[in-house]
Amino acid sequence: MSLISETAALIKKEFLLEFRLRYMFNAVLVYLAGAIFICYFAFFGRGGDLSPMTWNALFWIIVLLASVNAASRSFLLERNSRHYYYYFMASPGAIILSKLFYNIVLLVLMALIGLSLFTLVMGNVVQDLSMFVCIAIIGAASLASTLTFVAAIAAQTQHSMTLMAVLSFPIVIPVLLVLIKVSKNAIDGLDRSISFQDLIVLTAVNVITITVSYLLFPYLWKN
Repeated sequence: MSLISETAALIKKEFLLEFRLRYMFNAVLVYLAGAIFICYFAFFGRGGDLSPMTWNALFWIIVLLASVNAASRSFLLERNSRHYYYYFMASPGAIILSKLFYNIVLLVLMALIGLSLFTLVMGNVVQDLSMFVCIAIIGAASLASTLTFVAAIAAQTQHSMTLMAVLSFPIVIPVLLVLIKVSKNAIDGLDRSISFQDLIVLTAVNVITITVSYLLFPYLWKN
């Protein structure tokens, strides 16, 4: 089989398993809902107020933690005997590309659902909502691509969840800071051209991360 056909078959497998088990989707959805309502009671339970800057920071912190929660489960089903099955049935490149595609789709969907819930519960402070939605899509894709590769590294150890947390945060913090900056521009309704350079940087990060993942994952998969 070619790389494209292998990747397509594995992507289909990922979505079929998720549709049947709803293993990752339900876990992240419950986390999003719980985190948003905790924020609501913390800030508005006693008649408090929420500034746009705080609103922005809270949204991205929730998205980040939900992304880590989702990405950390990426390779749980490929452990033990299933690892050997996939080792002989599919190429490492097809496996990592399917994981990247699946996680990007899932986390972009979760970011949009989270934004809808967050806006509904915490109020809408965004002046340029369409720009903010574009930033949320690019940001979720950036987090997904980065965290998927970190999850692939962490999956090779016995304490994968701990290693996932240790490795992921130093890598994604710079991405998160850029996301907070450009999304604040959308909240304030500034000219979109101000954010274009940062969005190009985030897109480049996605491309570089996917390329590096594709090149290095075979060496991880052999072990």
